[in-house]
Amino acid sequence: MSRPTSSEALRRRPFRARRRTVAGVTALTLAAGAAVAGVLALPATAAPAYNYAEALQKSLFFYEAQRAGDLPASNRVSWRGDSALTDGADVGLDLTGGWYDAGDHVKFGLPMAFTSTMLAWGAIESPGGYTKSGQMAALKDNLRWVNDYFIKAHPSPNVLYVQVGDGEADHKWWGPAEVMPMARPSYKVDASCPGTDVAGETAASLATASILFKTDDPAYSAKLLTHAKQLYTFADTYRGKYSDCVTAAASYYKSWSGYQDELVWGAYWLYKATGDAAYLAKAEAEYDKLSVENQTSTHSYKWTVAWDDKTFAAYPLLAMETGKQKYVDDANRWLDYWTVGVNGQRVPYSPGGQAVLDTWGSLRYAANTAFVALVYSDWLTDATRKARYHDFGVRQINYALGDNPRNSSYVIGFGANPPQNPHHRTAHGSWLDSMANPEKTRHVLYGALVGGPGSANDAYTDKRDDYVANEVATDYNAGFTSALARLVDEYGGTPLAGFPVAEKADGPEIFVEAMLNQPSSSGFTEVKAMIRNQSAFPARALKNGALRYWFRLDPGESAANLTLTSNYSECGTQTAKPVSAGGDLYYAEVSCVGQNIYPGGQSAHRREIQFRVSGGSGWNPANDPSFTGLNSTALGATSNITLYDAGKLIWGTEPGTVTPTPTPTPTPTPTVTPTPTPTPTVTPTPTVTPTPTPTVTTSPTPTPTTPAAACAVTYSSNAWSTGLTGSIRVTNTSTAPLSSWKLVFAFPSGQQLSQGWSATWSQTGSTVTAQNAAWNGALAPGASTDIGFNATHTGANTNPTAFTLNGVACTVR
Repeated sequence: MSRPTSSEALRRRPFRARRRTVAGVTALTLAAGAAVAGVLALPATAAPAYNYAEALQKSLFFYEAQRAGDLPASNRVSWRGDSALTDGADVGLDLTGGWYDAGDHVKFGLPMAFTSTMLAWGAIESPGGYTKSGQMAALKDNLRWVNDYFIKAHPSPNVLYVQVGDGEADHKWWGPAEVMPMARPSYKVDASCPGTDVAGETAASLATASILFKTDDPAYSAKLLTHAKQLYTFADTYRGKYSDCVTAAASYYKSWSGYQDELVWGAYWLYKATGDAAYLAKAEAEYDKLSVENQTSTHSYKWTVAWDDKTFAAYPLLAMETGKQKYVDDANRWLDYWTVGVNGQRVPYSPGGQAVLDTWGSLRYAANTAFVALVYSDWLTDATRKARYHDFGVRQINYALGDNPRNSSYVIGFGANPPQNPHHRTAHGSWLDSMANPEKTRHVLYGALVGGPGSANDAYTDKRDDYVANEVATDYNAGFTSALARLVDEYGGTPLAGFPVAEKADGPEIFVEAMLNQPSSSGFTEVKAMIRNQSAFPARALKNGALRYWFRLDPGESAANLTLTSNYSECGTQTAKPVSAGGDLYYAEVSCVGQNIYPGGQSAHRREIQFRVSGGSGWNPANDPSFTGLNSTALGATSNITLYDAGKLIWGTEPGTVTPTPTPTPTPTPTVTPTPTPTPTVTPTPTVTPTPTPTVTTSPTPTPTTPAAACAVTYSSNAWSTGLTGSIRVTNTSTAPLSSWKLVFAFPSGQQLSQGWSATWSQTGSTVTAQNAAWNGALAPGASTDIGFNATHTGANTNPTAFTLNGVACTVR
């Protein structure tokens, strides 16, 4: 199997030391002004070249696909489920929520906060782009999601949790977020372990969000601002690079540039959020200490704004805020380097027109620069530079959308020939801990911008294992999303109606394969069964699984002779007795309760059980429902062996029922009594099952001779925050057979029935009624049947304590 290791860890480094070489040696040397003009003839089109509103819509969807934690009811990503629900438990906090960083599942605070700030900045600058495209609500939902996480991560003024998850352990495993098996440690900065950079960036995120929510939700805005102020004070008071202390981050998001840029950046955004001139003065005072080019006093200009360095965003922000020439000069010099060049040098360009700053995530750098260039061009009055920077911004975004020599989009699910195989674990949907299997990516990660060409040559191959060109990350889409909003504001566009459409499973997800271990012999049937979990819509674990092998008791044989044994079981010893399902129909239940069967590896995703059902010398499997279709040569999926999760049918078809795996409401259908597969004595003549001679004609309606305590009920439930799955075993403890039954009980805590199976269910007020299905109405003395349901609750979930069967109270076991 493929396991990304240390090389993948390097993918997000900006290589600050190497960047000087890139700028000084490999940057394009410009020989003459005429050549510059020719290379940069990149005019923006008069009409939108692409549907920027659709691209914006899908880019925001990508952020929803990156969510960690307990997903809301409004979740639009049908293949994502709740995940990482114990984040923070190691330090006694709730650190659930936030965004997974990229194609992995670590939550890195520095790039996450940078991304949030950039997204909010885009809406502050171009609110029209969001309102015209109808995407403002989606943007604010994403910003609230991530900033709620930052509030959780800031439990006291001088403490900020900056990472959850260990990069090394995370990168050794290739599987979906919903079933991560590894520990997820939490890392913090505080007064003794300072992180000026990450605290200053998080302050900027909270401050920009407070600006956007100020009108809609002033109380929330004020809360964000309080945390922002505290974090900036913490950042300024206790100075240090967070990656010097939180060494777990150093291999992934090391603070190469230091923290001076975040001191300027954070102060600027607090000024915009508060109007307090002291913050602007602080930003200007810290500005002069920003980095300079080697052996000069000129502020750096041969890099760009990214998760590590906001220096280059500070230039235009302070220029636009104050109009001071020194800021204008720095901003112009930086953007000239990206367009016409400075002192004969310019960022490298590909033949197709992409500005390529560095290998890892080249499109991300171009998009970030494009966004700031567009914003700055709107403010400029210098007509030449105004057009130059504007057209550069449009050109770089259009390149990513498909205006390139490949005529292909670099945005998943958008445009022509988009990438199909991003380096993204959950989107891939492997159940084998393998980057190569399945070959096809199972989900469309709409809106994600891939890294793009690794050199200035327009070359790209859509390969999942190429984390340089084909990984996606939250920070990759940051400036890109904001640039799209700016272009929607200028050029318009139309979002897709009905987007997104829920994905459908690409095949069975949790199912049973089986074969005969040996040809059926006198007295028994021996089966090799395999439970497989290949779930991805969303991925989920099976922890309370059980399968049932259905068979018929042969004439003349006694139920007392039935046994279930196993000579090999990855689910532990199997000792349960076969259970009567009514008439001559029985099932043997093989329990895997307590096993964690999840789509996370060769062994993790499956459990093998070899079992034997024995029933006496007259044993004949020919009419056994689960025997149908089994062979002695190879495992094959069989729907005749049913699979349950906490008593709920999730695979296969129960004999006598019409509905296979339970869909919306599997219970009403059994009352139709079709499926003539079983011998027709099960439903049409229920009174024949007991001894045929007694006068039974009077027994259908009255309660059969059932004395007090003639029934027993075993009740169990598997509950979560808003719902539960209930499992009930009903046993006839009387000496007389039952031809039909009706179970009645009450929900004590206002629970509401939503779905049931193996019976016809109804609820009036708190009273719940379960009437037998066609196939399990007949219960011989000592026989049992299992039924189940789903229900919702509002927090309280007290179990029912009293049950009646045909009006007689049952013993509760």
